[in-house]
Formats: sequence, structure tokens, C-alpha cells
Amino acid sequence: MSVAQSDLQCPSCAGQCAFDPMIQGLTCTSCGESRSLNTPWDGSAASETRYIPGREDTKAPALPESTHYQCETCGGEVTFTGPALSTHCPYCDGPVVMTSAAEGFRAMALIPFQMPAEEAPLHIARWIKGRLCAPNDLRATSAQGRMAGLYAPFWTFDSTEFVRYTATYRRGSGDKARRVSVRDSLQVHFDDMLAPASDHVTPLIRDGILHDFDPQMLKPYRAGYLAGFAAERHRQSVAEGLASNDADKHLLLRNRVKDHVGKPATQVSHMDIDTSGIHYRRILLPVWILHYTYGGKPMKVVVSGIDGRTYGERPFSRMKLLLASAMFAAAAVAFGFFWGYAAAP
Repeated sequence: MSVAQSDLQCPSCAGQCAFDPMIQGLTCTSCGESRSLNTPWDGSAASETRYIPGREDTKAPALPESTHYQCETCGGEVTFTGPALSTHCPYCDGPVVMTSAAEGFRAMALIPFQMPAEEAPLHIARWIKGRLCAPNDLRATSAQGRMAGLYAPFWTFDSTEFVRYTATYRRGSGDKARRVSVRDSLQVHFDDMLAPASDHVTPLIRDGILHDFDPQMLKPYRAGYLAGFAAERHRQSVAEGLASNDADKHLLLRNRVKDHVGKPATQVSHMDIDTSGIHYRRILLPVWILHYTYGGKPMKVVVSGIDGRTYGERPFSRMKLLLASAMFAAAAVAFGFFWGYAAAP
């Protein structure tokens, strides 16, 4: 196994370095010396691979259950479990990150963390403040949870879709309204569609990233970006990634067809889709995940490591829900009373 550890040591004091989002570089946890990870643009982060079914590099990598490595700093044994791409030595706490030469490594590019750990709780606090009918103690309870920074694996897909469709739309109104059938075709090009590359990337994590993703922010993979953070390797085949993206792609195509018809109340009854020109890229995207427990139920809140967009699971206050329902009912009764009074002759 190939790992980067000596590259993560401080050149001045040989201490351990971790990635610092504020400077986009490595900072020594002992002496505080910093160094940049920026490199001249070489185009590798923008490169994509043409999808050829059956080719070896499109298959899922065979990952061992665990791999062992001897820490270069203290000599202790470091264990990488399953798809883990980054970890810490259990003895000296030094970061150990796999390089692109490691077996089963497939990541091509990543967006480094843009936001430090100290800012994530602030975004979560603002998110909680905006939740209606949240329990009064939710902020204090969530503050006792465990925060983790993670590089989550994703795919980007490019493709050209030729769609033959059958649809209907409404013509006329009232008694003269009728449905009109139309058959036509259109071509749609998708660029950098984002799809999760792991079962661990839940819809909660995916939705927190989808709104933030900008391919122009991608950087070529360097182990230093992962120092101090957890990361998961890609372990899907390209075909599995494409299959996981089908539902989103079909929804977008259905909406494109409706726009193409451009008529009122359009309903799409059939689509025949021919896909070509598929290109893909394996990338890592940063998220902060807060795990907390409320009322014995585990919950989590996800903060985008790019710009702080926040999504999460939250409990509701039963008392506040009852109060809100009562206020809504009272408002409805009052509205009905005044409407009836105003309409009276």
C-alpha cells in the first residue's frame, strides 16, 4: 500500500501537519508553521474519462476488509478499514493518507474544505434557529453532539441524450377544453451531473452538496488536502454510478420535454431515450456532519464544507405543534366569519 505520511510532516520540527481550510495549506499542529498546497494549473482536475463498458478501470475495485501500515513517525501499526482513504495513527495521532498509487485508489479530483471546523457550529445554530416548532433545548442538545469532517465520494457524468417522446397538453378552456397528443424529439446535453458514489452518501449529504457544486473549484487530488479529515474511497463500478443517477436524469429529461412542448398542463406519457458520449470523473466533496441524539433517537445535520449550506434531521415540539394548529384553526374561523359578514347583503 502506498501512503503519504512523510509529506505531511513539518519540515521544521518534524511535527504532524493537518490541512487548514483558512490558508488552503498544511499547518503544523506543534510549531504552527504553514505551507501552501497550491500548485500551477495542469488541467488534471478538469480531465474526464470516456465510458467504455467492460473496460477494467470502469469496474468496482476489489477492496480488502483491512490493510495495515507501519507509522513512519512512531512505528505503530495503522489500520485502514474497508473504503477508508484517510485515517490517524492510534498511537501518535499523525494523519495517514493514501496516495494515487494505492491499490483500489480511484479519485481524480476534489474540492478542498473551504470552511474550518469552528464555523460549522455557527451554520448549524442559524439553521436550528430557523426551524419552526423546534424544541427549546434543541440548540443546547445538538451542541453536545459529535462533529466530523468528511470527504464524500461522488461521480460527475457528462452525456448526450436523444429523446423521442409522446405527450399531451390541454387546448381550450371550460367546456371546450380537450387533450391534444403530440410526438416529437429533442437532444439534451448534461454536463457534470453529480451522483453519489457510495451507499454511505445519503440523500441528506447529497442534497447538501448538490446546490453548492461548482466544477471550476475542483483541484487535482493531493494527499495533503485530506490530512486531518476522514475520506472514503470510490467502490462502485461506473455502471452502478450511472444507474444511481437514472432517476434524477429521467426527472430532468421529463421537465425538458414539458418545456419543449411549451403548452398548458403538459403530461409526458412516454420517453424513448438514447444515451451517448458518456464521460465520467471520480471526485471527493467536503461535508461537516454533526451526529447528535434527541429523545433517544439518533439524528444528524450536514453542513457543506464549501459554503456552509445546511440540511438536517430535527425533532418537533409537540406543544408548539398543538399551539400552531390551534392558532391556524382560530385564524381560519376568523377569516370565515369576516368573509361571511362581508358577503352578507
